[in-house]
Amino acid sequence: MIKRLFDFCLVLFASLFLLLPFLLVAVMVRVTSIGPVLYWSDRIGRYNNIFKMPKFRTMRVDTPAIATHLLPDPKQFLTPIGSFLRKSSLDELPQLWSIIHGDMSFVGPRPALFNQDDLIALRTQYGVDQLVPGLTGWAQVNGRDELPIPDKVKLDVEYMHQQSFWFDIKIIFLTFLKVLRRDGVQH
Repeated sequence: MIKRLFDFCLVLFASLFLLLPFLLVAVMVRVTSIGPVLYWSDRIGRYNNIFKMPKFRTMRVDTPAIATHLLPDPKQFLTPIGSFLRKSSLDELPQLWSIIHGDMSFVGPRPALFNQDDLIALRTQYGVDQLVPGLTGWAQVNGRDELPIPDKVKLDVEYMHQQSFWFDIKIIFLTFLKVLRRDGVQH
């Protein structure tokens, strides 16, 4: 309950500073590519329930609905500002809605795509599926896109066993540093 209250208060506080960037990114997406500003992705939430997670659209509308690293040439599907939005993590801003809605938390394992069966199965095997997914997480600050799935799940399990308010604060701080440095983004 404390984590949920923290998430809600942090979203309200962050919204004060992020409203202008949110609007600017929305306009940039709209004028640089055809299609909706937001992409609603089917993601796996707590207890393996599917929820719709919004992101600013960074890929063309004809992109297959699979993990980016599984595309033959991900760069060919990026919108003109897609790479910038991903490297700066600005594409993640709409996920604040998922935090308000209760589908996500600020910190937890990143929500898997609905079709990432190997990741979902491993998380379920180790009980990670019982956690609320996060905007950022322990695996995010320890490799992000560069980590193989078994390593991500190992870090998710570590988070599950160590989770606390102060550990979440540490992860949020490390995420902020990673975003500034643009560490761990491959596409």
